[in-house]
Amino acid sequence: MAPSTKSTVKKQGKATQKFVINASQPVSDKIFDINAFEKFLSEKIKVENRVGNLGDAVQVSQEGEGKIVIITHIPFSGRYLKYLTKKFLKKHQLRDWLRVVSVGKGTFELRFFNVVNDGDDEDDE
Repeated sequence: MAPSTKSTVKKQGKATQKFVINASQPVSDKIFDINAFEKFLSEKIKVENRVGNLGDAVQVSQEGEGKIVIITHIPFSGRYLKYLTKKFLKKHQLRDWLRVVSVGKGTFELRFFNVVNDGDDEDDE
């Protein structure tokens, strides 16, 4: 048998990806500082295994009230953004009240945990 002669051609163009982290709910309740989060992401995102090496490859910006937009021109993982968001929440002791939920492809949202109180605790008689 002759070897297969399939040739794989990869595009050398830039693959642009857009990620959105929506934190409007905690920002409106004034428990989450969106400017500090934007600064944290721009300082901690690694490009080519180096922190602070964003350059033109990754752009972090704030859009509207409580939204962070990350635009990348290199292969980038959404799970890495989720990891960094959890790290920020833990650092600011918000991990007990907020969680990171993937709403769609490339879109994350910070939501409060649903706390259900039974009616048993209301009566102290």
